[in-house]
Order: sequence, then C-alpha cells, then structure tokens
Amino acid sequence: MDLKAKIRVIDDFPEKGISFKDITTLLADKEAYPYVVDQFINYLKDKNVDMIMGPEARGFLFGAAVAYGLGIGFVPVRKPGKLPATTARNDYDLEYGKDALEIHKDALYPGMRVAIVDDLLATGGTMRATAELAEMQGAKVVALGFLIELLDLKGRDKLAGYDILSLVKYEH
Repeated sequence: MDLKAKIRVIDDFPEKGISFKDITTLLADKEAYPYVVDQFINYLKDKNVDMIMGPEARGFLFGAAVAYGLGIGFVPVRKPGKLPATTARNDYDLEYGKDALEIHKDALYPGMRVAIVDDLLATGGTMRATAELAEMQGAKVVALGFLIELLDLKGRDKLAGYDILSLVKYEH
C-alpha cells in the first residue's frame, strides 16, 4: 500500500518553511489505518514483547491498537502532571530548553520487554527520552516503530543501537 498517498502534506504549517505531515487522512482511511497497525504487529510479533509504550498523543493512536493486536498491555507516556498515581519521570534536553515525560511507576518492571510505537521520528529526542524512561524502570527496549521518519533531521542517529522500523520516509 502506498502510505504516502494516504498522508496529507500541508506546506508552511504551522509556520513558513515547514512541510507538515497530516496523518488524520490516514487514520480516517478504513484500509490504511488497519494496514499500518498490522505492519507494526507483524514487525513485533516474534520479538517476545511484554508491553507497548506510546508517547502522547499520536503514539496512543497506534500503540494501543498494536498492543490489542498482540494481546498485551499498553503504557501511555505523558507530559508531567497528567497521570494520577505515583510516576517515574525522565527530564531531557530539547534543542532550546527542557522537557519531561512520565509513566506510572508501577507500569513496567525489571526484565520486561518493551516496544515503543509512535507516529513520527523527527529529531529523536522524545523517543530517546521515552526509551530511557523504560530503561530507568529496568525494562529492555526491544524495538521502536514509527509511521513516518523525517530523514533529514537524523533522529535515527540519536537512537543508535535500537531496532527501528519506519514505514514511510520523507527526505524533507
């Protein structure tokens, strides 16, 4: 399936010079969305994954469906202050500032095999922080899956050593 044809590209959004990849058209497509979920499931089915993690918000859209398809659980990765129970937190540096991610502290345990699924690999910062958050809990990150990879931002470099799948690649 030609997934690029299912993703709407909007130039100069949210600001001039940005080519925004709008996945809402893919999500609304009754064949494309299940196809993407199935691609992630097929990629992960032989990796003995115990849990899927997904960063907010679009990682929820794919990660939860993949977890369901694999018959395992899903851990939402949130910005600070969004989770009600005791959390584990990873503070990380952005290009111009800092950010943080949290999960419930009891969501992962040592030795658990985790895969992380998200919509976009850009600079790799959020995914790196998500993987580190899992590892801080003693889990092993066995795979990373992305719908889209923006090759010119070299996010894959920040994720060296991880098993990575990206379904659609854009040069810029």
